[in-house]
Amino acid sequence: MEISLIRHGKSLLTENDKITCLEFKKWVEKYDYNGVFEESTYPSTTLEKIVTANVVFTSDLKRAVESARLLNPVTEIITDPLFREKELPSNASQLFNMKLKPSVWAIVLRILWFCGYSNECESLNQAKFRANKASQQLIDYANEYKSVALVGHGFFNMLIAKDLRKKGWKGTRKRDAKHWNCMSFSLFN
Repeated sequence: MEISLIRHGKSLLTENDKITCLEFKKWVEKYDYNGVFEESTYPSTTLEKIVTANVVFTSDLKRAVESARLLNPVTEIITDPLFREKELPSNASQLFNMKLKPSVWAIVLRILWFCGYSNECESLNQAKFRANKASQQLIDYANEYKSVALVGHGFFNMLIAKDLRKKGWKGTRKRDAKHWNCMSFSLFN
């Protein structure tokens, strides 16, 4: 049995001007709405895993769905909001009124989230609980269909991978956050 976790492609949103935290929330909405760049080539391991998967899941965000279709245009996908990326806290404008690049805001808000700040989003414990539920769903399908792929998101895929390891699945130890990256996990009985 095998479960492959694939990170979506690079977003078509290229805006990278410095913005306030409040503006960052709108930037994230645009990021979620945009699709992904079509590449001239994709990693061979990623292509192999999505082509050989008997079931392909994605989150319901456009970048995940489009990525799955670019990797394998003929596959049927099961779209489920369970696999959405972990949202970042919002309304941190009272904490900071400075302008930063979106990538810096993402790091600052993720650090705050790890420290317990989860205003208007799921907490770390809630995200771990959802990752447990997501990993169990993938395991259930792997038990039935032997090979499953998820085209999802970097951080949430990492939480799922951690949960799979806790449940005895063996796979990639090194986390590579690059777009189109694939981590595969197996369970040998």
